[in-house]
Amino acid sequence: MKMIQFKYLFIAVAMVSLSSCTEEFVEVKPEGSFLSENYYANQDQATAALVGVYDPIRKNSSGFENMISMMNSGSDDHFAGGGGPTDGAGIQGFSTHTLTATIIPGSFWNDYYQGIFRANTLLLKLPTVAMPDDVKARFTAESKALRAIYYFDLVRLFKNVPLLLDPLTATNMYNVEQAAPEAVYAQIEKDLLDAINVLPTTVSAETESGRLTKGAAQAMLGKVYLFQGKKTEAAAILAQVNGTPGATNQYGNKLLSNFNDLWVVSNKFNTESLIEVSHTSAGNSDWGFWGSGRDEGNSLNVMVGPRSYSRPAGSTAPDLPSGWCFSIVTQDLYDAIKGDPRFGATVFDLKALKAAGKADYIGGYQDTGYFLNKFLPRKEDVRTGGGASELNYKQNTYILRLADSYLMEAEALGSGARAQALLDAVRARVGLPSIPVTLAAIKNERRMELAGEGHRFFDLVRWGDAASKLANRGFDAGVDEIFPIPERELQGTKLKQNPGYN
Repeated sequence: MKMIQFKYLFIAVAMVSLSSCTEEFVEVKPEGSFLSENYYANQDQATAALVGVYDPIRKNSSGFENMISMMNSGSDDHFAGGGGPTDGAGIQGFSTHTLTATIIPGSFWNDYYQGIFRANTLLLKLPTVAMPDDVKARFTAESKALRAIYYFDLVRLFKNVPLLLDPLTATNMYNVEQAAPEAVYAQIEKDLLDAINVLPTTVSAETESGRLTKGAAQAMLGKVYLFQGKKTEAAAILAQVNGTPGATNQYGNKLLSNFNDLWVVSNKFNTESLIEVSHTSAGNSDWGFWGSGRDEGNSLNVMVGPRSYSRPAGSTAPDLPSGWCFSIVTQDLYDAIKGDPRFGATVFDLKALKAAGKADYIGGYQDTGYFLNKFLPRKEDVRTGGGASELNYKQNTYILRLADSYLMEAEALGSGARAQALLDAVRARVGLPSIPVTLAAIKNERRMELAGEGHRFFDLVRWGDAASKLANRGFDAGVDEIFPIPERELQGTKLKQNPGYN
C-alpha cells in the first residue's frame, strides 16, 4: 500500500488519477502529465480531474485496507480472520481493539485527504475553466458532495481532523491544526446542501452510472444528521428520499423485490442503490500498484473467500475460487441470523458443507466455518483483462442503499405510523411479518439487513452500545470509539494525538 505522509501529500504535484471512476462514467486516456497551474484548460481536463475526485470512494472495497473489511473486523459480527494474528496488523488490532498510532493503516487518513485535496483543487480551478455554466455547476456540486463524504468518514474514524477547504502549500502546511468536530460536521452539511441544490435527480444509465444524484446527497445528509443526533432534520431529509415506504420514490428508487438480487454481480446500479462504488474486472490491477488508488478491482471479494477451497466431483456446493478468509462471521451473528430469510444471502455455511463431505477448505485464523456470502468471490467474475486474478473482481459495493435509508428514517422518527411503515417495508421485502416499531426492533433489523456491509461498528458507537457489545473484544469506552491518528501524520506538524492513544 502506498503510504503518503500528511505533510507530503499536500505539497505533491497536483496530479489527478486518470483511471475511470466507473465502467460507464468516463474513460480518460492518459497523454502525459499536467501540472496544476496549466492542467485545467478545458472541459476534458476538468472531467479527468473530476474522475480523480471520485476515485477515493473506491476505498469502500478496494485494496487490502478497505473500509468494509476493516469496519467489519471491529464489530461483534465478524473477526478479522486472515492467515494469522499478524496478517494485517491494523485490521487485527482493530478486531481486538488494540490499535496504536504505529499499526493503524495510514491510508485511512491520507486516502480520504487525497480525495479532499483533489476536490479542493478542482473547486479552486473550475471558475476559470472554459466550459458551459451548467456543466461547471454540476462539477462543483459533485466535488462538494464527494468532499463531504470523505470528511464524514474522516470525522467518524478519527473525530479530530484538520478542516481543509483549499489546497495546502509549502508555506502553510506546517501550521495545520485540527478543527472541532462540530466545525467539520457543519462544513459537511454545507457542502451537501449546496450539492443538493444542483445535482440532477437522475443520471444516464448508459453513460453516467456511478455519478452522484440529488437523492444520493440527500440520503448522505440524512445519515450525517443522524450521526449527530439531529433526528428531526434527519427524518425530514430522509423522507424526501424514501417517499412512500415500499413504493417507488420521486427519483425512481425502490426496494428490490428479492433481497438476493442485491448481491448478483451483474445487477449494478439497481433501483435500490443510492451511492454505489464501481469495480471492473478489466482494469489490469496488479500487485505493483494494488491499494494505491489506481486499482479498480474489488479486493473485498478475494479477502472474504475461504482458503484452499475445494469440492469433490459431483458436489452441489458452489464452485468458488480460494480466498484469504477475512471478515469471518462470528457464532453470535450466525445464531442471530440463522432463522432470518436473509441468512442464505449473508452467511456461507462452509462448516455444514464440510461436515456433509460436499466441500473442504483450510481454516484460517479465528475460523468459525462461516463466511460472508454477500461478497464471496465467484469463478465467473474473475478478470477479463490482465493483472492479478485476485485483484480484479468486478462486484460493486453499496455505500448507501434504500433499505438503509428506510431504517435510518425509522430510527430518527423513533415511533409512529410512518416509522412503523418503514420498518414493515424492509421486513415485508424478505417475507417477514410486521412487528411493533421500537428502537430495539430497528437496531435488530439493521443488523439483519446490513450484516457484513461495514455499518455495524458505527451503529454500535452511535447507539452507545459499543462498550457492552464489544466488551469481550477488549473495547475501551472513551477511547476505542475512534482510531488513533497515524504516528507519521503527527511528525513535524501541530496535530495532536487522540485521547487515550498517547
